[in-house]
Amino acid sequence: MSLIFELSVPGRRGTTLPGLDVPAADAIPAGLRRIKPAALPEVSELDAVRHFVNLSRLNIGVDTCFYPLGSCTMKYNPKFHERIAELPGFAGLHPLLPQLRRGGALTQGALAVLFEAEQFLAELLGFSAFTMQPLAGAHGELTGVMLIAAYHKKRGETRPVMLIPDAAHGTNPASAALAGFTTRTIPSDANGDVDLAALKAALGPEVAGLMLTCPNTLGLYDPNVREICRLVHEAGGLVYGDGANLNAIIGRVRPGDLGFDVMHVNLHKTFGTPHGGGGPGAAPVGVAKVLVPFLPTSRVLKRTDGSYALEYHFPDTIGYVAPFYGNFGIILRAYAYMLTLGAEGVRRVSAAAVLNANYVRAKLRDAFPAAYPRTCMHECVLTAQPLAEAHGVHALDVAKALLDRGFHAPTIYFPLIAPEAVMIEPTETESKQTMDAFIATMLEIAALAERDPEALHRAPEHQTVRRLDETRAARFPDLASLA
Repeated sequence: MSLIFELSVPGRRGTTLPGLDVPAADAIPAGLRRIKPAALPEVSELDAVRHFVNLSRLNIGVDTCFYPLGSCTMKYNPKFHERIAELPGFAGLHPLLPQLRRGGALTQGALAVLFEAEQFLAELLGFSAFTMQPLAGAHGELTGVMLIAAYHKKRGETRPVMLIPDAAHGTNPASAALAGFTTRTIPSDANGDVDLAALKAALGPEVAGLMLTCPNTLGLYDPNVREICRLVHEAGGLVYGDGANLNAIIGRVRPGDLGFDVMHVNLHKTFGTPHGGGGPGAAPVGVAKVLVPFLPTSRVLKRTDGSYALEYHFPDTIGYVAPFYGNFGIILRAYAYMLTLGAEGVRRVSAAAVLNANYVRAKLRDAFPAAYPRTCMHECVLTAQPLAEAHGVHALDVAKALLDRGFHAPTIYFPLIAPEAVMIEPTETESKQTMDAFIATMLEIAALAERDPEALHRAPEHQTVRRLDETRAARFPDLASLA
């Protein structure tokens, strides 16, 4: 496909502006203007429209095909909630407008959304309060472990170690390290759960807490989660919950009731807002009562007269973690999502998500056995190891072959503790017909691996690009070439 500059023809224009009927003025001071005119392509409006529409057709996303990217909950986003976020009273609101003084009426609706969204999340998840500021999952993680650090510092304790299970999300160790902790890994047992004996041996006066992904990255719910929290608390530590996989348990169990002290929630996963491509995101952090004094400033509070205002005076706060009020547009979408579903609707989300994942797991178990053969939650972690050992067809080959067959590839080679991992998360938004088509394709690929493995080694054969050096592509992206 031609690049937009290759379509350029000297003198061609997309629009024609009328002549000036007022004196011309230099809007930009001479010292700030370019020495030479910008080298922009000269194309017609039709050239430009076709170019960008054709570019958009190269994208694969949840709006174009089944997107079973495990661990990231890439589910369909209701377009009605997009319209809510586009309402002028929200989209055109400047964050520096007054709250209560002259003009304050313009901001009261937005502040009410922030306040009520916090109340909804606190009720759903069993926490005393939330900060709505963090802008993405890892940012929420960092905020959470900073709260744990502030808690121990206030108590005069030196606890430099954070424990992290090997089935945790990969960003957990980085977030803990960025907050000043050293990390120790707790292994999984034969069932894919936290090894309790290893946890007990690791606990001590130097341990600040444990970062527990619930359900974990194997797609499994640890039946010992209450016992894990109890052990950490008895040792003087706090338990951080990575809520990125909340889609499996939302409306079914409240993490705060299980013993978690702090948890981030990916609104851009569980609560139906846009996710992927690096953003946008929002990851409010909920806390138990003991951590409320340390929450970031500012917080939205409701006054006795029913109005809303930002409060800044919290002596033990960890300070600002994001500008203004967080990613308001995403919070607004999630707020609309919660209002649309209600309590019973949220319960149906988790029920359907778990049912769909187990349906895929059961249908594929002969060709792609589960890494840990037990009931999964929102996602199933399968393994392509039998295909690799028998036919030399690896998880990467399976993923590339799916692209040629109209499906986005699932997550592969993660978590690292599962060999030849293929992580599939159908979410609650996919129909049985879609999943049956995906299952049939996976079985067809498994049969092809036995019959003609080289065909899978060549995949993809019908995409804009073939197999890339993915490490180099990530470090040195070439965004100007499709070759």
